[in-house]
Parts: sequence; structure tokens; C-alpha cells
Amino acid sequence: MYPILLKIGSINIYTYGSLLCLAFLAALWVAGQEAQRVGLPPGRIWDLGFYLLVAALVGARALEVLLDLQRYVDKPLDIFRVWDGGLAFQGGLILALIITIAYLRRHQMPIWGTLDILALGIPLGQSIGRIGCFMAGCCYGRPTDLPWGVTFTHPQTLGTLGVKVHPTQLYESLLVLGVFAVLYHLRTRKRFEGQLLGTYFLLAGLVRFGVEFFRGDPRGPALVAGMPVTQVTALVTALVGAVLLVLGFCRLLPGRTVTPPLLAP
Repeated sequence: MYPILLKIGSINIYTYGSLLCLAFLAALWVAGQEAQRVGLPPGRIWDLGFYLLVAALVGARALEVLLDLQRYVDKPLDIFRVWDGGLAFQGGLILALIITIAYLRRHQMPIWGTLDILALGIPLGQSIGRIGCFMAGCCYGRPTDLPWGVTFTHPQTLGTLGVKVHPTQLYESLLVLGVFAVLYHLRTRKRFEGQLLGTYFLLAGLVRFGVEFFRGDPRGPALVAGMPVTQVTALVTALVGAVLLVLGFCRLLPGRTVTPPLLAP
């Protein structure tokens, strides 16, 4: 589509990188507003945001490199060209979650409640970020004859040139925006701390698992039942979300207290 947003002399302002920055700020702003609503210091959320940005970029890029290893072996400097696109969201999510738990323990913040706050903003940022993927042409779909199929023609696109494909980036963008709407509705109605996190994992994992069936870009070798690593990771994410929700609702039953040990404060 439009991988370069602006050209200022010899300097290129890439659409993917610009939307990625916007996605991060939008997610963090929503999280900060929610923290203020529930009585937690928004400043801590913004401080945590710096570490999350680094962790998300490193984790997402690391997984992307592993999925398309031969390309980066041939051109190792391309590893650092994150502005051109090529970030595997699940890798960033996993590393960001680890960093978040460490940060919250260090500053003695409520882990479950804070993770709910962060989970509220993530799908909004994810939705914006996927539009960046669409503009760059990465994460493109399989060939299709459907009327809403798109054809990438820009010479610098990361997509397949001249072939009508599924706009999988937009599929995921719209669907995770729906996930954000669900979480926003649920935020004042949740029954236990961690419910937003579990709901996000479940719904976003299912969204990604479904969209993967329409993807046509390299995603690594098949792991299980012909599914690539990204699809398997999405399914595992959904299952983790389901487990968190079951454990959380079990805590509401008389005489039952179940706290997942990994995230327990």
C-alpha cells in the first residue's frame, strides 16, 4: 500500500513505524486513564510503558527473525530495520508480560489489577498496529478472488506484488478492535481481578488463530497438525486465557480460593 508516509529530503518517514508509535501511545493512554479510574498512580503505568516498549520491540523482532531465519542470515543488518515492518506480536507480548510482572513485584503494585489495566489498552494498540502492517505489506494473506481482496503494487511493499490477496491485517485490526470494545464494556462489570487479562488472552488468541488460516506470508515450519508456530502460539494464548478465567471464577465459589502461582502477588 503506502510503506512510506512522508519523504523529507533524503529522510523517509515510514508508515509502519509511525503507526506503531501511535499504537503504543494509544494503548498506554487508555491504560493510564483506567489506572486513574481505579485509584492506581498513572505515572507508574507511564514509567512501565518505557520498559514495555523496549520489551515488545525486542520480543516481537526476535520471534520474527526466528520465523524467517534464512532471510536474516543472508541479510543480518535487516534485523535492525524494524521500521520496514516485520514484528511477530506474540513474541512481544510474551517478553512484555515477563518484564511487567518483574516491574510490578519490584514496586509492590497489585499484579492482577495492573495486568487488567494494561490488557484494556493492548487490543486498541494492536488494532492500530495492524493497519501499519497493512500499509507496509507484511503479514499478507493468501491469494483470493473475493471482492474485498487487495493487490500490493508499491515497489517497496513487503507483500506479494501484483497478486490479489486476503487483507489479513485488516481482518485482525477490525476483530481486535471488537475485543477492545468487549473489554471496555467489561471493565466496570468484572467479577475478579485478572478477568480482563484472561478475556483478552482468550479472545485475541482466537482472533489470531482464525486469521492465521488466511495468511500467506512465511511463518516458520509447521509444528502441530500443519499449523505454523504463530498459529500454535495463538491457540496456546487462547487456552491460557480460558484457564485464567476458569480459575478466576472458581475463586468466587464458597470455600474456593484459586490463584495462579505465576502471577500471585
